[in-house]
Amino acid sequence: MADPVVAEYAKAASHYDEKWAFYVEATTRETLRRLPLSAASWVLDVGCGTGELLRRVRANVPDAVLAGLDPVPEMLDVAREKLSGRDDLRVGYADRLPWNAGTFDVVVSCNMFHYISEPLTALREMARVLRPTGALVLTDWCDDYFACRICNLYLRLTNRAFYKTYRQAECLELLKVAGYEVQSFERYKISWLWGLMTAVARRF
Repeated sequence: MADPVVAEYAKAASHYDEKWAFYVEATTRETLRRLPLSAASWVLDVGCGTGELLRRVRANVPDAVLAGLDPVPEMLDVAREKLSGRDDLRVGYADRLPWNAGTFDVVVSCNMFHYISEPLTALREMARVLRPTGALVLTDWCDDYFACRICNLYLRLTNRAFYKTYRQAECLELLKVAGYEVQSFERYKISWLWGLMTAVARRF
């Protein structure tokens, strides 16, 4: 059976950034503000999509080593057009990351966690590829906000690609069970209606 995420985003790839310009700008901006980057950071974006977050990391930290993972080849094609050509972009899934243990200083996931049907497996995989002092930065819709809660219920009934969103307490529990120590956790709105959360966590 075809993956519904791949089917949906293969069609959307060519116009995704234009259609969702405000959403992409706001979510990448807020996530980038919370990334603990240094000049020589190795950064993996899980669910990198069209590569917008990686493009902005490159602009801010030119010497960073960048990698991205996405299950949709068409989205990665758009990402390659934005990036330098020396970045490591691979087709794959968050629960089977194709990199060695301890490769990255930062693993980031921006607005894709609601598609993951095995969240603990994915979080443990992200921990596996982190260096001992590395950090996970996870941004996603926050189900504590009413609009997100309604959207969550609607999409779970109507969209096969969607899995679920989480409240702050649920997300904190997932991170704890997966073996992380949460350094910071913020909830915030990017419009009068739409709310996000970003966790910064490190391996125990």
